[in-house]
Amino acid sequence: MSAVKIMAIVLIIAGLLGLMYGRFSYTKETQQAKLGPIELSVKDTQTVNIPVWAGVVSIVAGGGLLFAASRKS
Repeated sequence: MSAVKIMAIVLIIAGLLGLMYGRFSYTKETQQAKLGPIELSVKDTQTVNIPVWAGVVSIVAGGGLLFAASRKS
């Protein structure tokens, strides 16, 4: 399987996952203050929303790559 086909499949899967879930969260730990031996840190949860158009574009681009790669073979 060529690298173009693998990239196309990855784009299609990423687009489908983006449409199904719509967002993902991650936790970022930041250091607020350090006073001698005492260290204060904060865990902040960030949520990233994935736009619907990004998922659709990813699926269309992956499909186009897959179609182009299969026509060359």
